[in-house]
Amino acid sequence: MTVRSYRDLKVWQKAMDLVVASYALTKRLPHTELYGLVSQIQRAAVSIPANIAEGHGREHLGDYLHHLSMANGSLMELETHLLVAVRLNYLNNEELDEMSGQTQEVGRMLAGLIRSLKKSRPDP
Repeated sequence: MTVRSYRDLKVWQKAMDLVVASYALTKRLPHTELYGLVSQIQRAAVSIPANIAEGHGREHLGDYLHHLSMANGSLMELETHLLVAVRLNYLNNEELDEMSGQTQEVGRMLAGLIRSLKKSRPDP
């Protein structure tokens, strides 16, 4: 399959699914967390596909790799916010496991894309 747009990337599509799941999950958090964890979870989740898309639109491979690295960092941030929510008893382990499955899948896909792009990079 030819990738004509970032929207053709499976990792971007899975990251978008993760955004939807994150928003659904934050609806169940206490209203007192609206400007805390809710905002942080949503921001980190949206940052993942946004950075994939932005990197794909960059002219230089190094820029693309940098944005994929930022997407991966946002993924780790999202996982951390979810763990905080569990520790505060806002989420249970079953909810965490469901989200963790999605974050791990996106993480594996990001790592694979990064590896593939690095292999295609000419040696300096």
